[in-house]
Amino acid sequence: MGRKIARRRIVRATLEGSRVREEKLAGEEPLEIRFGHTSYTTSMRTPGDDFDMVTGFLVGEGIISAPEHLVSLRYCAGTDEAGNQTYNVIEVQLGPGAKHPDLLAARNVVTSSACGICGTNSIDEVRKKAAFAPAPDAGQVELETLLGLPDTLRESQQLFSATGGVHAAGLFSASGELLILREDVGRHNAVDKVIGAALREGLLPLGDAVLQVSGRASFELVQKAAMAGIPVLAAVSAPSSLAADLAEESGLTLAAFSRGRSVNIYTHAHRVITA
Repeated sequence: MGRKIARRRIVRATLEGSRVREEKLAGEEPLEIRFGHTSYTTSMRTPGDDFDMVTGFLVGEGIISAPEHLVSLRYCAGTDEAGNQTYNVIEVQLGPGAKHPDLLAARNVVTSSACGICGTNSIDEVRKKAAFAPAPDAGQVELETLLGLPDTLRESQQLFSATGGVHAAGLFSASGELLILREDVGRHNAVDKVIGAALREGLLPLGDAVLQVSGRASFELVQKAAMAGIPVLAAVSAPSSLAADLAEESGLTLAAFSRGRSVNIYTHAHRVITA
């Protein structure tokens, strides 16, 4: 998996004794997004699927909503101390119809892999206007299907199986078919990668899809799902109060604590078909 995995010698300490062994760690490196020669933001991420991540990030920012809004993505020159290409800077060229960002108000800070909106300049900028609104009757899913998604997601997480240190996001059909899966040290990055891959394949808006995430449901994940027109977001852990508020406003079904035989449905429960 290349730069997705790093290896480190560690000491495994137990009450019975200690030993040295090699451990696999999830890779984490910065990725800078530029428009022309102007930096827009830098985020920590797991290398891999970078173009998907940038594309999904731009969807979440409200900058693009269709494949034709994006002319090109390319890696800029950049090397490490050993002179190797880092592949850590991507230059974006937008096309007609895209909303060109205000580079004077760019997020010129480094955001951590745990934080997707902490570089935003004001709280007023957090809520974005979605290009797609989930239809009330779209995205209906059987309860049994919804409950099976976390297991399908987990079984498909190769990077997590190797490192135990990444989040996952999976885009599913209403029948439970896994369409796109991405992993990253940042939960918001994994979602960006999924949505970016979907846009690049011409699948937006995702009006009949379910987005399953491996962790909790935060405000920013609800926002990203809503921006892509996803009608159902399910998480294995808890949602935040602001996430539930935004899901209610956006017409999005928010489900959480999806484990085994039960799930809590916080908003727009009509999409989950129960017996």
